[in-house]
Amino acid sequence: MGKGKTTTVFFCQNCGYESSKWMGQCPGCRQWNTLVEETVLASSKAAGGSERAKASGKQEPSSLSSIAMQEEERVSTHIKELDRVLGGGIVPGSLILVGGDPGIGKSTLLLQVCRHLSGDGRKILYISGEESLKQIKLRAVRIGEFTDHLLLLCETNLDDIEETIMRQKPEAVVIDSIQTMYHDGVSSAPGSVSQVREATGILLRLAKSLGISIFIVGHVTKEGTVAGPRVLEHMVDTVLYFEGDRHASYRILRGVKNRFGSTNEIGVFEMRQEGLVEVSNASEYMLNGRPQGASGSVVVCSMEGTRPILLEIQALVCRSSFGIPKRQATGTDLGRVNLLMAVLEKRVGLPLSNCDAYVNIAGGIRMSEPAIDLGIVTAVVSSFRNVPVDEKTLVFGEIGLSGEVRSVSMAEQRIGEAAKLGFTTCILPKSAEEMLRASGHIPKAITLKGVSSVREAIGAVHDSK
Repeated sequence: MGKGKTTTVFFCQNCGYESSKWMGQCPGCRQWNTLVEETVLASSKAAGGSERAKASGKQEPSSLSSIAMQEEERVSTHIKELDRVLGGGIVPGSLILVGGDPGIGKSTLLLQVCRHLSGDGRKILYISGEESLKQIKLRAVRIGEFTDHLLLLCETNLDDIEETIMRQKPEAVVIDSIQTMYHDGVSSAPGSVSQVREATGILLRLAKSLGISIFIVGHVTKEGTVAGPRVLEHMVDTVLYFEGDRHASYRILRGVKNRFGSTNEIGVFEMRQEGLVEVSNASEYMLNGRPQGASGSVVVCSMEGTRPILLEIQALVCRSSFGIPKRQATGTDLGRVNLLMAVLEKRVGLPLSNCDAYVNIAGGIRMSEPAIDLGIVTAVVSSFRNVPVDEKTLVFGEIGLSGEVRSVSMAEQRIGEAAKLGFTTCILPKSAEEMLRASGHIPKAITLKGVSSVREAIGAVHDSK
């Protein structure tokens, strides 16, 4: 009598679409083979919803003029790179999702955040469903000293977690990870679409009603997206992704979604024995170990939000041993590389149709900004002709199909970053050079060479040697 009726429902793992029968293609997101079968307790789900409605009480609609506005005060994490990605700090009552590959440093970063926040006298609750208290203590000892304002809890039952949060009333909560949490009202296994969606819904309600900032750790799939339904990303306020090779020392934190700030900012960290350490000068860090006097190596400048980052683009071009040349790109779009090589062949006359080409952005970082087009072209020509580019020369600019070099935004910031790191020559779009000269904001230590076509750019690069 007390048990509810069990029904079988099919959920889309990509968008969360719900169907009573299996279909090869999801009607919601049009993806193939994404529907999975799950068992749902129909009556308990409905009962859970009604109980929550009774507990929360009815609310009457409010007019816009009756809502009191006040400046939202952000809470600093004392980690400048993280504050930059969040838009200036943590907004009280926000729900933040942190995703990334296993072992990349998600739990370490959040434990460091807990250390700084608890050091300010704020009550913080760290809830782990994957590690024991002793395992967390081992990592905490490596990171540094903690105060008693940090509380640890190993629990996966959301009813118990909700009760603990209501009783302790912390200022911030960390859930590690959302795939291990389960709710008794949902009969499917932890990590399933329905469990993840229900768990996120409960945490969202707690964050908004109590004004608690909640960090959620999310596992990622082979494709690099957060495991579970895409509705998880829609429900949270901020989505942060950790990038980088887990075997390398650097880590890049990128904001994919942010309701309270820009999604163009990145934070750069280095993994050390004591945890994640901020990298304040990302350009110098990315150019460390650059080869001297090697052909096919060019330095470009890309903008990540308000931050200019200097990167090394490497190209290797050689005659193909087969009928069809092989093209490969690491860190940038392969289709864009093929397009730029076609422009070189058509507009400059370079015979690249029978050449293998390999393009790489050194350091493992991924960039898709059009401003690196001129750098890719310069590196390919340098490798093809086996002529090195001057190591003190920086290039940036977007290339069109007619072979023209188009202007890019924030040229002044790019030039300033290059001058700071000792570059003496900058090859940039002609229109950007004219704007800089009109404004008068040009560092004395750097020479600007404006170009309007790919052919001009190639000549300017060799003239700078």
